[in-house]
Amino acid sequence: MSEVFEKVKAIIVDVLKVDENEIEMDTRFIEDLKADSMDQFFLIDGFSEKFDLDIPDESARQIKSVGDAVQYIEQNIK
Repeated sequence: MSEVFEKVKAIIVDVLKVDENEIEMDTRFIEDLKADSMDQFFLIDGFSEKFDLDIPDESARQIKSVGDAVQYIEQNIK
């Protein structure tokens, strides 16, 4: 797996307190990991901070799975 995926996974484990073995590229935040809107906010904030990115609200709303997050970050990383 990519370095971005590993960092994203670490943030998810930290924010949602889930087992890292539950996290795959197709894992969805709401349906699979039971994240609520505050959890999603903290995830996006964590991704922004870790990768030094500004993730606009419109883009954040499109990030629904681990794969979405990894893809967005890889496309926008500085």
